[in-house]
Amino acid sequence: MRVMAFDYGTKRIGIAVTDPLQIIATGLDNIHPNNIIEFLKKYLQAEQVERFIVGEPKQMDNTPSQSAIHVKGFVNLLKKTFPEIPIEMVDERFTSKMASATIAQSGMNKKNRQNKELVDTISAVILLQSWMGTRF
Repeated sequence: MRVMAFDYGTKRIGIAVTDPLQIIATGLDNIHPNNIIEFLKKYLQAEQVERFIVGEPKQMDNTPSQSAIHVKGFVNLLKKTFPEIPIEMVDERFTSKMASATIAQSGMNKKNRQNKELVDTISAVILLQSWMGTRF
């Protein structure tokens, strides 16, 4: 079964997913928060997901950041809508910077490097890879 990760934002939610063997994390999409439940219901009809990973926004001193309240609401919505799927939180500090650096190193043109949707999706991949790295 797959594991799905979310980099939550009030404008976009970056989504990444593992392969069924949970070896590789791949960017799936980015969805407006108003459309996420509909998207997930359709996705879960076709694929089995055993766990959700959600980025936990923290400040450098390990306290919740300003966006933590939005993420908490998103997590509550996931729990209410998909109570059978466990949710784990993963520290998301630096994921956007890491995603931007990855994009910059990829050789993409400037327009693509500034694509915030791509940054959100890659941030979700980094979250998922981070979680995968802690399992063994």
